[in-house]
Amino acid sequence: MALELRPNCEYCDKDLPPASTLARICTYECTFCADCAEKVLANVCPNCGGGFAPRPIRPKTEWRLGLSLAKRPASQKRMALSYSHADIEAHSCRIRDIPPEER
Repeated sequence: MALELRPNCEYCDKDLPPASTLARICTYECTFCADCAEKVLANVCPNCGGGFAPRPIRPKTEWRLGLSLAKRPASQKRMALSYSHADIEAHSCRIRDIPPEER
């Protein structure tokens, strides 16, 4: 199963095209821009509490049969958080000092 490559930051709604080096994801593919992941969320996913990693770039060129952005396109569905900014801040403050691998 391929990553969805979601098209936007779930916090600020910034566009994150498939080749963006600014996209960050958690293990559930919650997607945020680097600024929000680092400066606002403090490396705490507001949905699952996990940390973030850079989202991989899907190759444009079909180097192997059926494996490319053209053959497996990115998602078009924009996502948004279902939590208030105040709730997200409280959630992040509660666990941000615990390393992601210990959460």
